[in-house]
Amino acid sequence: MTVAALELQNIEFSWPQQAKPLFAIAELTLQQGETLFIGGPSGCGKTSLLSLITGIQVAQQGTCRVLGTTMNRLSPSDRDLFRGEHLGLIFQQFNLLPFLTVQENIELPSKLFDRRFKKSTQLFGSVQAHVDRLCDALHLEPALRHRRANLLSVGEQQRVAAARALLGCPSLIVADEPTSALDEDNKIDFLNLLLSTASAQKTSVITVSHDIRIASKFDRVFLMPRRESQHVLA
Repeated sequence: MTVAALELQNIEFSWPQQAKPLFAIAELTLQQGETLFIGGPSGCGKTSLLSLITGIQVAQQGTCRVLGTTMNRLSPSDRDLFRGEHLGLIFQQFNLLPFLTVQENIELPSKLFDRRFKKSTQLFGSVQAHVDRLCDALHLEPALRHRRANLLSVGEQQRVAAARALLGCPSLIVADEPTSALDEDNKIDFLNLLLSTASAQKTSVITVSHDIRIASKFDRVFLMPRRESQHVLA
């Protein structure tokens, strides 16, 4: 039986000293291999929702289950380990280590988490072979791979961040405003590359963005109006 990538039930989340919940979600489910776009106005809680899904925060009420694991039953250290082993993260500011090379940045998950190392080795023969496959898929030329991250263009940094997230074949990619720094043409190109590469690895993708125009690229769309009821579109 295949477990769902994400199951939220009766979730309520608020920050300390907040009188009302920032958001409430009755139910949201994403099957393994599907892609989900989360949209809504600034301040509605999109990034806070990602923090629940990734185990950085826990909800005051309800159940958040990721890849069959109930996140709010894990200790903080166990959530950290689960996140590193099973999730690939793409941050709005990329969070590359500036003085490491492209190759070294992409390899990081395999050096920090044994499960990611083993998956790359089992499926591609070696971590290097997986890095090569990802670089080819994401159009990162061989000449770039020994260049320091702080010498890359914004678009190149974006693709390196995606390759790092995909290394080790995590079951779920979580991306926070991954196209916000890109122009329109590069935005669509990057999304196509990310989603096609994730699909080839049978990896689910959850993306948060304020840009509703990219929603059509995803299997499902979840809209978060500010402190109102949420709507899921098939």
